[in-house]
Amino acid sequence: MFTNDKRQAERTGKYGTSRQQHLQELVTQFQNPIATEETKEKNVANLANFAYDPYNYAFLRELNILELFLDCLTEPNECLIEFATGGICNAVADPQNAKIVCDCGGVPALIDCLSSPVRNTVKYAIAGLYYLWEIGGSEVKDRDGLVELITKYCEVDVFSHLARVLLDKILQTKI
Repeated sequence: MFTNDKRQAERTGKYGTSRQQHLQELVTQFQNPIATEETKEKNVANLANFAYDPYNYAFLRELNILELFLDCLTEPNECLIEFATGGICNAVADPQNAKIVCDCGGVPALIDCLSSPVRNTVKYAIAGLYYLWEIGGSEVKDRDGLVELITKYCEVDVFSHLARVLLDKILQTKI
């Protein structure tokens, strides 16, 4: 369920932690040099879950959480990559978030995620690219080889529907 100021105030209570403060705490815990991989994974997963709600979009931008997700895509930890890709996918439905992701090199990073051995990472990458295409990210539209790559995913049962939707969007735009 999406949040609004009234609902957030009711859930937080008079002495509770604000959403922005809670997200900041997750970022701080993630960035702690002694944080374990498990702690980092949990924090990125939590941040990705918050990224689906438009109420949190401004906080994602203020706290540089989108950039944190993008940084995670370069990690060797497949769980971090999966959760970060999910966070990006959740957030880029918003044009401001999409612009940040595009400006920070998110398109090639998402395209790289298409070769992940983790199914969810691939699904999130395809869906994220769809949103970025929908919003008009010229960086996505100018990618050579993207049509061929997505066409290959159309042939894989687990990805076929999602890949077909993106491919249809690409081909409609090019006509």
